[in-house]
Amino acid sequence: MSDMRFIIIGIVLTFFGFLVLGVFGHDYQTAHIETSQFGDCYQYFDNKEPVAINCSSGIFYQSLFFGIVLALIIGGIVSLIRGIRGDWDSKVNPEDMVGPDNNKNSDKD
Repeated sequence: MSDMRFIIIGIVLTFFGFLVLGVFGHDYQTAHIETSQFGDCYQYFDNKEPVAINCSSGIFYQSLFFGIVLALIIGGIVSLIRGIRGDWDSKVNPEDMVGPDNNKNSDKD
């Protein structure tokens, strides 16, 4: 048996990790490219001129972003594996069961 709670949590975490990476990832990929190609890093804005920033801080923010995204994706994968291997749903005592298959509810009128 599988544990559906962990499977659902795993799917949501993995999807959210890839969604965050796809939507916000382009903002964090320029620091490494600028450092390796030019040696100078800039922060770009829509309504004003680019501002020179420290390249190490840009790479730190890039690493922090990808670390958070990686933690979301790995957490989702671990939760999926735990949900598939889990047997919590099948460990219910017979006296705690409710529903149509419960023998206590077999009163027929």
